[in-house]
Amino acid sequence: MAAGAFGFTGVGAGAFGAHALKARLDPDALAVFETAARYQLVHALALLGCAWIAREWPGRAASASVACFTVGIVLFSGSLYALGLTGIRMLGAITPIGGVFLLLGWLAVAVAAARARN
Repeated sequence: MAAGAFGFTGVGAGAFGAHALKARLDPDALAVFETAARYQLVHALALLGCAWIAREWPGRAASASVACFTVGIVLFSGSLYALGLTGIRMLGAITPIGGVFLLLGWLAVAVAAARARN
């Protein structure tokens, strides 16, 4: 469900940025917004993979990957969307926290795969 929701809103955000915001934001702000949409879409697909992982290799690592990707998308992409739209630079301080959660999600995927091999 989360993969579908993030995929849907990621496509919507990308289209919004490409059409509605292109004339309203400066190129740097638009690039920030587009980065948010790209990472959201990539990690929506990762969540789709996590659904398969949870079915094939159930366990704490599989569950952790879903949680980490979800939190990571919200914090990373959410802060970049807000930064791009408002220009409030302080919001950029949240982005690395989201990035750490995305990295932890990938690490959890690796751990789930490693445990499945044993």
